[in-house]
Amino acid sequence: MQPAALALALAALQLCTAGSAPRPRLRQVRGFSWEDCGGGKDPIVLQSLSIAPDPIHIPGNVKVSASVTSSTPMTSPLKGVVTLEKKVAEIWIQIPCIDQMGSCTYDNLCSILDDIIPPGQPCPEPLVTYGIPCHCPFKAGSYSLPTSDFALPDIELPSWLTNGDYRIRGVVSYGGKELSCVQLELSVHSD
Repeated sequence: MQPAALALALAALQLCTAGSAPRPRLRQVRGFSWEDCGGGKDPIVLQSLSIAPDPIHIPGNVKVSASVTSSTPMTSPLKGVVTLEKKVAEIWIQIPCIDQMGSCTYDNLCSILDDIIPPGQPCPEPLVTYGIPCHCPFKAGSYSLPTSDFALPDIELPSWLTNGDYRIRGVVSYGGKELSCVQLELSVHSD
């Protein structure tokens, strides 16, 4: 069976069996890894990212540290393209965009940030403490988040987002020019 046909068959099966069953809850993320897929040549580079413990239990606490450098300011509209793939029988199958989740294109990330944290509201901690902005525009420079604790709430998953290994590639661009590319790999486990 061709990979495209297999992907369509799996997607149809998951949608047909979704029904009105209770939504699964994310319980654990393990094997988290990341890489800069821009080859270090993009204007915005994720220099470091650490997430602990492994596995991450949800709900639970997680420690995160990160460092980003930017040689260019980021202004609206920033376009985001996310590609989500699931490993099925040793083949990476792209998950389509369903209800704004999966392999989706977001034409204005700045407006999404404004929806999450309305303009005029202060940025949440620890961003304020470390001078990390949460609204566009973002100035060129270096941003660093030392190891910080975050509480993870109980998280419901769409019925089609099942246990397994996932690869997520995120590309941010402005005016057709790639600014940054990051790829994550992780294993999702739900109840």
